[in-house]
Amino acid sequence: MDLGDLLTLAFLVPLLQTTLRSTTTLLLTALGGMFSERSGVVNIALEGMIIFGALTAAVSAQLMEAPYLAENPGARIWWIPWVAVLLAMVVGAFIGWIHAVVSIKYKADQIISGTAINLLAAGLPSLVLAYFYDNTTASKELVNRLPEWFGFSPLVYLAFALVPITWYVMFKTPWGLRLRSVGEHPEAADTMGINVFRTRYTAVILSGVLAGLAGAFLSIGVLNQFVRNMSAGQGFIALAALIFGKWHPIGVLGATLLFGFAKALAIQLGGGDIMPPTVIEAFPFIITMLVLAGFVGTSRPPKAIGKPYEK
Repeated sequence: MDLGDLLTLAFLVPLLQTTLRSTTTLLLTALGGMFSERSGVVNIALEGMIIFGALTAAVSAQLMEAPYLAENPGARIWWIPWVAVLLAMVVGAFIGWIHAVVSIKYKADQIISGTAINLLAAGLPSLVLAYFYDNTTASKELVNRLPEWFGFSPLVYLAFALVPITWYVMFKTPWGLRLRSVGEHPEAADTMGINVFRTRYTAVILSGVLAGLAGAFLSIGVLNQFVRNMSAGQGFIALAALIFGKWHPIGVLGATLLFGFAKALAIQLGGGDIMPPTVIEAFPFIITMLVLAGFVGTSRPPKAIGKPYEK
């Protein structure tokens, strides 16, 4: 193996690793959004759900480990990050429930409801950080973050394992059939005895669980602290991947891999002088815009998406 091969390998291996890590957040979030939108509820609150999940995971883990670190600095407590992940999923579910109540029970505009959650996620973390850490930027760094298995967080493996699982649930189970029927023809589903409201509640809450999990991966899987606005628009990119992937798990996987690769490439090129830094930073968003401009017209959403159901 000559020097050129070594240099190529030194570039491609980190690029592959970064692609898988960058894809994980998008994939978890997009799969969650798929459940919500397949049921007929638009969920642009995914961005806010990621932020709330990341905040919950980092702050709860830091607060849980503080007493142990006071007695034994550097103490490793294996269960702390896993409890923090569970709490992030619970908070994500709660935010999803709020969006569901506003959208389903009170029949408010689903876009406005999601936007309100995103705006709340932009401001509330600063108050939490100011209360616990006397700053509005970041939490304290963690000692007990998620472990790595063969170079990757366990949540990376979980995200990719969820693709065939969600495919099976969506297309091979009675619940998946009911979910899809509610998103396409809720009146017909109701006539057949399917509880439209309960199905939609479950789907939206499930989207919050997966988005909260994605946020936990960001704050205690990729990093070891919460940083304000650390999601950096990944919730919206996940929505774009959902549209590009045509609300199908396999399509979502392909779309998130594309966007994850674009982000990873931007990170890899960030240390060089190939392009201006601003262009490199905007590269994932440029790819997102081009994909949406070229393919959004060919994607057919569920027929009842965004339409409150009147029984």
